[in-house]
Amino acid sequence: MAEHQLSGGMGEFASYLDGLLARLDQGAGWSGVFWRRDPDGMRACLDGREVPPWDVLEALLEDLAGVYGPAAASAERERARALHAAALTACDARPGARDALAGRLEDMLRELRGAAERHAELSRLLSAPASAEEAEALRLDLAWADDDHRRAAARCAELRARLAASERGRESARAPQDDSGARPPAAAPAAPRRRRRGSARFAGLADEDGAGPAVAPQAPAAAVAPAADGRGTPRGARFAGAGEPPRQVAREAGASGDRVADAAVREEVGLVVERLARLRSEGRTGEAHVLLVEAARWPAGRLPPLADALHRAGLGADWATLLWEAASLPAERLVETADALAAAGRDGDGRQLLRQGVARPAEQIGAALLHLDGAGRHREVRALLDACVRVRTAEEAARCAAAGPRRLVPLLLEAALAVSAERHWDLLHALRVAGHAT
Repeated sequence: MAEHQLSGGMGEFASYLDGLLARLDQGAGWSGVFWRRDPDGMRACLDGREVPPWDVLEALLEDLAGVYGPAAASAERERARALHAAALTACDARPGARDALAGRLEDMLRELRGAAERHAELSRLLSAPASAEEAEALRLDLAWADDDHRRAAARCAELRARLAASERGRESARAPQDDSGARPPAAAPAAPRRRRRGSARFAGLADEDGAGPAVAPQAPAAAVAPAADGRGTPRGARFAGAGEPPRQVAREAGASGDRVADAAVREEVGLVVERLARLRSEGRTGEAHVLLVEAARWPAGRLPPLADALHRAGLGADWATLLWEAASLPAERLVETADALAAAGRDGDGRQLLRQGVARPAEQIGAALLHLDGAGRHREVRALLDACVRVRTAEEAARCAAAGPRRLVPLLLEAALAVSAERHWDLLHALRVAGHAT
């Protein structure tokens, strides 16, 4: 049989894609853009050798809506989604698929960073004086950079989900079996297996019993328990019923708890760096990336020592990837992490994290600002506003105000004025154009 014989799911999707494109003008709309930008990729998808990212299907459905109306595109979406999911499952079951996915993810992360850098540079150029013709050309380039960034972000998320599903499949395949090849019956469960942190399960694939996602590594439970202020508190039978110790003893106990907690953090950091180095040396890039994604969700205070350890081990590129992943944290966690990096002397990393974090859709930034402001988190609000008005264009920053103009417009203008009078004027004009009278 031919090397590229169509599998069921991929073949069915390829036939569907061919039929969808036949209903469109393939020289116009998004279809025309994709054919001009990547004709080889489009042919590979039509031949059933590859499956396009979902954002491509969404764009083609937009073309369909333009020709046949929104109702037709909406009716088509469910079928397209089901066929696309089946094709991805078939594609990712092929030999070598996991390594190919990991390679594509690293390439796409580079594209994502490049798009963010282009966006920031074009925004800077657009804020400078220019002729009407130059400004229009810059705005067009900026629109394409924005589209590239959105697509790269969506594709990174899709590739991460596919890699995680692949890793879960590998973990399931490694589950213990009896001599007949069948899994142990549920009526006779094996004793829970304790696995050393740093194994594949630590990379966020499953918890200790394989029943769910792992959490960020914690200090050994027998040593300390986290108190409300984050310090270690002694626990165990010999402390039961004891009254509050004298102040000196309390200080000594607190210091001891801190030392234990610090030692636990150093141990966890060391295990992660050791495992990451081993995965890189073995070419297991998919598992390495999953490990970095999990580490990006660690408590903020643990990331500075991890950054130091990664650089000492010659894994500085992995720190850059982890920092990019951390940019997708919720807004309050984002600012907390940036603060922790700055407090540890990593001001540049903290500023970069905020710049990357405000590259998310303007509507999300506005909603986050409103939430933080309502919760009295004014320091976090100021940090996000400062990054937003510095990195985003005036038009994009103005779109943030739509979530709550009465509260956000004054905050945005105040932040812009702190940057420069010119930035304040540009934002004021953009807010008026957007219908937010000031």
